[in-house]
Amino acid sequence: MSLASLKTVSLQRFSLNFAANIIATLWMLVGSTRAFSWVKPTFIQFAVFALLALGSNVLFSWLAAESGSLFNEQGLVSYLIWPMIILLGGIILARRAGNQSLVFVPVILWLVADTLSALLQSLMQLLGSYGWLPDWSYSFLPILFLVLFLWQTLALLWIFSRRLRIPWWERIIVLVGAVALLTIWQRNVADQPIFKQTPVTPVLEEAAFYEQPRLLQQALNSIDAGVLGRTDWYFMGVAGFSEQDVFRSEINKVRELFDVRFGTSGHSLALVNNTYSWLDEPIATKTSILRGLKKIGQQMNADEDVLFLTLSSHGNQDIIQLANPPLVMENLDAAWLREALDDSGIRWRVIVVSACYSGSFIDELASPTTVVITASAADRPSFGCTNTAEMTYFGQAFFAESLRSNTSFEAAFKDAGVRVHEREELMGFEPSEPQMAVGSLMETALPAFEQVLFDKTRPPVASVIDNEVATINVLPEGASSQSADTTVATTD
Repeated sequence: MSLASLKTVSLQRFSLNFAANIIATLWMLVGSTRAFSWVKPTFIQFAVFALLALGSNVLFSWLAAESGSLFNEQGLVSYLIWPMIILLGGIILARRAGNQSLVFVPVILWLVADTLSALLQSLMQLLGSYGWLPDWSYSFLPILFLVLFLWQTLALLWIFSRRLRIPWWERIIVLVGAVALLTIWQRNVADQPIFKQTPVTPVLEEAAFYEQPRLLQQALNSIDAGVLGRTDWYFMGVAGFSEQDVFRSEINKVRELFDVRFGTSGHSLALVNNTYSWLDEPIATKTSILRGLKKIGQQMNADEDVLFLTLSSHGNQDIIQLANPPLVMENLDAAWLREALDDSGIRWRVIVVSACYSGSFIDELASPTTVVITASAADRPSFGCTNTAEMTYFGQAFFAESLRSNTSFEAAFKDAGVRVHEREELMGFEPSEPQMAVGSLMETALPAFEQVLFDKTRPPVASVIDNEVATINVLPEGASSQSADTTVATTD
């Protein structure tokens, strides 16, 4: 049956026409020409579904937009291009077939399909914002939505080609061309969403220009000297990349973990590159890192104390990125960091590098008195560097989870490796393969250092003694102090 003989009869009620168009679209999406029997191509239906499609796409763009995004007129224009092309195609078909009822058929079917797709995407976005979607879905859903977008247009072309009895080879050419055109158009829409974060050229406030030297000096002055004859742990964290909040968040959370749980308060320093922290935290540059290491080295007792150094940023082979526009910074390379550590006089070191390709730092940083832990192998990326995350995949697994439930770095590393691998496998990512290298002297000394560090997570001695007063008081007369000590230790 030709398009010229196609007759569409509108129903008496708007709601019935509305429902019929949805049913027609569902038939279209399964490739059935029954869609032509259901479609009700009136101007009112076109106008309603045009508004619904536009509204649902605006809703999805708004839900998916980052905080601070503004309405983007170009994104609206980009979206409207394709339905206008389909409307133009309907006009051409109607003229050629001499059947004016065809004008709105293609565009109504496409608009209904696009409305359903945009509403589904909006629902998924809303569920994701509440954390109600599984981790693997975040890599799967963008592909699914691209397929749905291509499907709705290809299905439309398919049913029309069947109705027009176009040869199969012409159908293939049309469909391949449509896929190419739609893919390019979809990329343009992705680059120009209806709600878009307006890029802001970074500027340095005059107040920050003068505040930074004071912030760094204040941070350095707050580092206390170690107590001779006792092992003290020191913490230093570096967040390298300013334009993603995850690095700042990770370093600050790890510092809090060490200060509160592991007792490094008064022995810790954080250097942070972040667009919004110029007036609050000393920035991370080679200069501030070098000064920080030297200050810690001066305050430490080299033979007894240990530095825990962690770096979180984007990375490449032998490089940790330092970036904080508008300042132009040199990146942190492994050879420079090793030299800075050696010059500082810090002997015992535990270094964690959370960045892509961070395994490339191991050879340079390794020494008999050093533990080096990296988020990935030398030839592998690591994951989780997004503005919406509080920590990277490795940071979450190692610091937030494994260090809280283990009493050695090796056990925590192995536990974190399993957690990271499971999460990457679920997301369909190439394994990052975290690495750990322990120096020969550190291998012997580390258990004692770890005992000091992890013992700080136990209840204070005073509280233990208070809890055991009753036990001590009821010992028989003449009981030795050794018996009392044994009772306290056993109960603990």
